[in-house]
Amino acid sequence: MRLSGMIAAMILLAAMPANAADIADLGWMAGAWATEAKGPAVRWTEERWSPPRAGVMLGTGLSGREDKAASYEFMRIAVDEKGEIAFWGSPQGATPVPFRLESAWEGQAVFVNPAHDYPQRIVYRRTGRGMTATTSLADGSNAQTWKYKRINEEER
Repeated sequence: MRLSGMIAAMILLAAMPANAADIADLGWMAGAWATEAKGPAVRWTEERWSPPRAGVMLGTGLSGREDKAASYEFMRIAVDEKGEIAFWGSPQGATPVPFRLESAWEGQAVFVNPAHDYPQRIVYRRTGRGMTATTSLADGSNAQTWKYKRINEEER
């Protein structure tokens, strides 16, 4: 009986998709993140991600120049109708677009949607105390990268 249970568990694990990560594995993204670029005008971008809870992470993005917001985005990471983890992005409140989790390992998550115009690939990577977000075409070309530092909300 015990051996048959182990065999059944092994069969179930083998049948799981290669990206069968748990959303809790993406908890390293949780928090408030910001980047600033100085020049003729200070350009800034902020992202905030909730900790994983009940299989969902919620995120918001806000970008602007000086003291004026220029764009925003609502984001969600959750299991889709196929049982796979996906990132949904909704820039400027548009209909959310899904990006399937292609791979995830400690400190990195890669989401893809080759049918989307741009981006087709979204990569989040933890970099020590920071985090980078890179959007690109599926082959990695036309990349844009944001290098975030954690925001201490209490200092604001």
